[in-house]
Amino acid sequence: MSTERQHRIVVIGGGSAGISVAARLRRAGEQDVAVVDPALRHSYQPLWTLVGGGRAPLRESIRPQRSVMPKGVRWIRRAAIAVDPEARVVTLDDGGALRYEQLVVCAGIQLDWDRVPGLEAGLGKDGLSSNYLAETAPATWRFIRDTRSGTAVFGMPSGAIKCAGAPQKIAYLAADYWREQGVLGKIDVHLVLPGAAMFGVPEFARVLDGVVRRYGINVHFGSEVTEVRPDAREVVVTSLGSGETTTLPYDMAHLVPPQSAPDWIKRSPLAGATDPAGYVEIDKHTMRHVRYPDVWALGDVGSSPNSKTGAAVRKQAPVVVANLLAAMNGREPTAAYTGYASCPLTTARRKMLLAEFDYSGRPTPSIPVIDTLRERTDMWYLKRRGLPFLYWNLMLRGLA
Repeated sequence: MSTERQHRIVVIGGGSAGISVAARLRRAGEQDVAVVDPALRHSYQPLWTLVGGGRAPLRESIRPQRSVMPKGVRWIRRAAIAVDPEARVVTLDDGGALRYEQLVVCAGIQLDWDRVPGLEAGLGKDGLSSNYLAETAPATWRFIRDTRSGTAVFGMPSGAIKCAGAPQKIAYLAADYWREQGVLGKIDVHLVLPGAAMFGVPEFARVLDGVVRRYGINVHFGSEVTEVRPDAREVVVTSLGSGETTTLPYDMAHLVPPQSAPDWIKRSPLAGATDPAGYVEIDKHTMRHVRYPDVWALGDVGSSPNSKTGAAVRKQAPVVVANLLAAMNGREPTAAYTGYASCPLTTARRKMLLAEFDYSGRPTPSIPVIDTLRERTDMWYLKRRGLPFLYWNLMLRGLA
């Protein structure tokens, strides 16, 4: 039998965005906040690149969901499967329903493994892995360690993905390890990228051009991996311009699946009618839905054209909360998100390039004095220690 409950504010998703927003709402004095999420564990996913690169243990990335849920929030341990924004109702996977006054959608992003034939079936075996799953990130490091010669392929899909720098980061961590081991010259390293440059911001692209030259990496621009043949240990690389295909063998490969909004979001009225990826259609500055004024979205599921990173969530969460509270009090939303995102690019096992940028497409450094337009060892420590501390102790508590 279905049940129906009412909450003043319902947050769909208990990831970095959902927990940050819920914590900020509680700090603002909101008493009736519900978070809908079935997960029993919470993951700091940016660490998975370092797990795959042999620079961090997987256990450091995972904590019980209960430990990060803000006090006073009603945690509904079910999955949302539909939203009726006209009736203001969220349907749950057990048949229950939630009525809301304000809805915050941060349901994350969907990994579409099936869009690359052979990829999911081969994961974790015979040299094929992906850091986009906690279960297979440790296998990436095992395959890197075991590779002493042959061919290595690292691929990034076209379209928006979470942490767009991650497909490159693991290539550099692997190449630097092979350099340390004295075997890099025996390994033919390929990096398959859908764009025309190493990075969308020219200042950072120039630095990365030097990184791939240093390691002797063969970059396939304007291309993506469209098929994996795990039995033959080879991938098919397709040019996005001409459609021509090339087959590459691999002794180890790290591949990333295409991504999109969760299927139930795609099917909902919240998605943009002309967006095949199905993201929640919001104003890119206020984070408010363009058709339903009591619906907000942030994080990977939103249509705002920023890089989908945790750093973007950290800047979006206070905007969403400020504007939502203003709307509930009859005021126009005035807080604005500028598109800020950052991508901490590990370019070596002890160096990092901190790429920060916004909607303008220009560098927007946030750390005074330090030159972040070059690889730095101190930025490596920020990635390894500083950012995880910020995440667990400040961001998820609504303090940063």
